[in-house]
Amino acid sequence: MIGQRLEVRQGQGLVITPQLQQAIKLLQLSNLELEAFVEGELERNPLLQRDEGELGVDTAPEASQDAATADGGDEGELRFVEGSDAHAQTLDAGADDLYGDAAPGERVGDRQGDQATDQPGLTDWSRAGSGGGLADGEERERPDHRDETLWEHLQAQASAAGFGPADHAIALTLIDATDEGGYLRADLDEIAERLGVDAARIETVLAVCHGFEPTGVMARSIPECLKLQLIERNRFDPAMGALLDNLELLARRDLTALRKVCGVDGEDLAEMIAELKALTPRPGAGFGGEPAQTVVPDVHVRPDPAGGWRVELNTDTLPRLLVDKRYHAVVAAGARSDVEKTFVADCAAQASWLVKSLDQRARTIMKVASEIVRQQDAFLAFGVEFLRPLTLKTVAEAIEMHESTVSRVTSNKYVATPRGVFELKFFFTAAIQSSDGGAAHSAEAVRQRIKTMIDGESGDGDVLSDDRIVEILNEAGIDIARRTVAKYREALRIPSSIQRRRLMKAG
Repeated sequence: MIGQRLEVRQGQGLVITPQLQQAIKLLQLSNLELEAFVEGELERNPLLQRDEGELGVDTAPEASQDAATADGGDEGELRFVEGSDAHAQTLDAGADDLYGDAAPGERVGDRQGDQATDQPGLTDWSRAGSGGGLADGEERERPDHRDETLWEHLQAQASAAGFGPADHAIALTLIDATDEGGYLRADLDEIAERLGVDAARIETVLAVCHGFEPTGVMARSIPECLKLQLIERNRFDPAMGALLDNLELLARRDLTALRKVCGVDGEDLAEMIAELKALTPRPGAGFGGEPAQTVVPDVHVRPDPAGGWRVELNTDTLPRLLVDKRYHAVVAAGARSDVEKTFVADCAAQASWLVKSLDQRARTIMKVASEIVRQQDAFLAFGVEFLRPLTLKTVAEAIEMHESTVSRVTSNKYVATPRGVFELKFFFTAAIQSSDGGAAHSAEAVRQRIKTMIDGESGDGDVLSDDRIVEILNEAGIDIARRTVAKYREALRIPSSIQRRRLMKAG
């Protein structure tokens, strides 16, 4: 029988609130993306202000953590030391403390980025490139010039090439399709169809553009780029053309096949290869372009004088925000309509939650980074060959967090160590089982071991084949297949044993 009825059921479910969505979003942002997000919140929320105060070694709160010692000691505890600044809150403060207990007119802020260091020289390193040292009101002198870009250089030559209006428009279209390396990345037939002209006319304009400086610019392939440079040097002949048509043989170091294709002897072929090496495969590389973004580490790892490793958050990557309670009191008192009161209340709640989310983000990054350092202390002490197999699940279980949280924390986050700057995901490597039943080996460590073995090959033709590398690794207790060795070797861009033997003979 079909009918309608009312039922009451009780169940449990997880509801992702907008605040939780924001916290998750903040956790996976890089330091550059976080800075852009905070700037947007500062423009949108009038109750938020940036703390422009300078960090002081004696007054700033310290947010650092001592990781385990190299011999496997216990993990250190988070230590948050409150400084002398009466308006600064330690990272232990919750959202209610940040916005609710202070007296009217008092500013309460999350100074989570105000972290000090107790090691000489650390402040200068962590603040590198941030500027400073100028008196109040003094403006830093800015250079009036910048490097000319490749496109500006080509456009100036196109204007002086004597093109008619239509051909000049074609030339500018071709220049716009040129990449930073100087190569034309467009189909000429598509350009001809888009501009409504014949493809032959496009070819004619392109031939003129091939005469622009630097020589080889706007070529459509590496052989064409090298050909233009050889023509300019009056060194292009049929033998050199055959060599350019068979660059894949040169890449494989198959000199015997190249001699047959080019019709020259070994001495002439060596001279031709030397001429190719003197050319520029990227003619546009010498011009200015968009500045490259420098990787700024989120965490610093340094040896602790007392032993072990010291993990510290990079103060330059942590926004320092203040909640202006004085302004909130004034605005709240002047609110008349329900819409105004709701807006003020939403801004206050959002400001408090943002401060709390930034607090939690800093804590989580510190917790995950400290556990990674504890797990990979042998790598920091002895090098990449001692990198241990590590998974997200291992770290998540150790710090009692979910794997997805650890994954978000390690995405686009970098750590500066005595051995260089690495992305946090670098420390998570697959495990290769041991043939003698011992501890597993890190895949990254095995790759490094293969590279070391190949780099140690002598110049007398004693080249290690993939099968021989497998035998050596098996003798060392590493259970690995030949196809895995080949995969790791190709990932390291190391030629095969045959190609390496040809290279040694050619050398």
